[in-house]
Amino acid sequence: MKLLAWAATAAVFAATLPAFAGTYDLVIDRTNVAIDGQTRRVFSINGEIAGPVLRWKEGEEVTVNVTNRLREDTSIHWHGILLPFYMDGVPMVSFGGIKPGETFTYRFKVRQAGTYWYHSHSGGQEQEGMYAPIVIEPAKGEREKVARDYVVMLSDHHPMSAGAILRKLKQEPGYFNDRKRTLPGLMRDLSAAKTTEEKQAVIASRLMWGEMRMDPTDLADVTGYTFLVNGRGPTDNWTGLFRPGEKVRLRFINGSAMTLFDARIPGLRMRVVQADGQDVKPVEVDEFRIGVGETYDVIVEPKDDRAYTIEAQSIDRRGFARGTLAPRAGMTGPAPVLRPPSLLTEADMGHGGSMAGMDHSKMDHSKMDHSKMNHGAMASDELSGLVHVPPVDAPPGSKVLSYTDLKRANRAYRLNPPDRTIDIRLTGNMEKFFWSFDDRKYSEAPVMNFTEGETVRLVFRNETMMNHPIHLHGLWMDVENGAGDERPRKHVVIVPPGRTVSVTVHMTEEGRWPFHCHLLYHMMTGMFREFVVSARGTPLPAASSTPAKGGGHAHH
Repeated sequence: MKLLAWAATAAVFAATLPAFAGTYDLVIDRTNVAIDGQTRRVFSINGEIAGPVLRWKEGEEVTVNVTNRLREDTSIHWHGILLPFYMDGVPMVSFGGIKPGETFTYRFKVRQAGTYWYHSHSGGQEQEGMYAPIVIEPAKGEREKVARDYVVMLSDHHPMSAGAILRKLKQEPGYFNDRKRTLPGLMRDLSAAKTTEEKQAVIASRLMWGEMRMDPTDLADVTGYTFLVNGRGPTDNWTGLFRPGEKVRLRFINGSAMTLFDARIPGLRMRVVQADGQDVKPVEVDEFRIGVGETYDVIVEPKDDRAYTIEAQSIDRRGFARGTLAPRAGMTGPAPVLRPPSLLTEADMGHGGSMAGMDHSKMDHSKMDHSKMNHGAMASDELSGLVHVPPVDAPPGSKVLSYTDLKRANRAYRLNPPDRTIDIRLTGNMEKFFWSFDDRKYSEAPVMNFTEGETVRLVFRNETMMNHPIHLHGLWMDVENGAGDERPRKHVVIVPPGRTVSVTVHMTEEGRWPFHCHLLYHMMTGMFREFVVSARGTPLPAASSTPAKGGGHAHH
């Protein structure tokens, strides 16, 4: 059956949803596309970036035939989708990958509803164009009826290949940081200091960062990205149409390789109704931070006959993704104005603003005197950092979404108390550029074993200066955000710098489930594990010997 897809040249997407279908054909290839007037060579799905929207219905059986026309292996992972683990699409974990010239058939029953996405899990193909949305209609229909329904897929595109970027980071980890603090900057800061104490504080701060071999301007590992909305650059002006007074649903998906965004629509309040595909009690906000891999559905009601700008500024304020909501095609709203970049502070390491007593010589980005870190308990006033650490540069009076605002709408499933607790430290070495859990890369400690049916509390302790969006395949994480029995269910959780975040996971699905940071180069350099969930607590067979039950066959 013909695949439901966006028209490759359409500037405005129709709001009418197409009919549902059970069989889909996807072709992976290299394609030239135009982004902001420049021709870029990308990995494409059916010739598109982003790829075609797959529209499913809860309860249906879907069959997806993926044909690889590349000269290298590829894969498709169904991000956030509950399915048998051998359909999860991660090479060497759940299957052997899709070889050049082969067609691999995925087949599974759709057991959920909401906004999700799919992407390659092979090398750097995801960054170079292999990602696309999934929209699943609930079996009983949406809770909130809207007149228009649009996907807003955010992503980042780089002129360098993923392999070239990783080589640069390995050779010189600060290669992409062009805001490094300099000697003239030190002299300027000293001149601005009015008292001896202020001058001493400036010098102490420089010494501290120097001893840690870190830079407070290093908010992102990679710069030079063009930020996209539905595969279109800021000047390409992706547009969604509306009539004044209509309710419009916007399905935000962060399909980036490395970029966290702060999203807002100046002049419009957004009502958040879904997080990571799960309905939540509506929350009115002006802005939300969306980590790599996260999704948020919002409803807006534009009243005026004018264009509104959808803007998503990168966390390091080097650029923005931009789209438009408008009553007529061809209209544009005001161009976003980039906010000044912020600096990392001592508080970002969870030290309450004080580094006194720290053994700086051990602080190679994560090599700290861990006993002196102020991670705090879940009863702290910050709920262990779960407030998302909203951007300090949001316009005055803005309501910025935090995880503490999220409360589940679905009370049908039980939240079980944990049978045991596991601490997982998020660690890394910026000088050598590798990332890890508990100071060990995937190659050193690949597997964590669990028993089907148990509930495990995972405590993530971020000992680095980076936000880490942590993703768990095939299972849900119930976020301990202070909401008690209403706490939300997610498949990606941002763990801010120096903070602690706790979740519980009910191990309902037998299989080998990847668990990793969704920042591409963090995952590629070691921040990755396999959660092996077995009915008997014994390891499952490796991917190469996994039987292809119920589909999953490859053919030439």
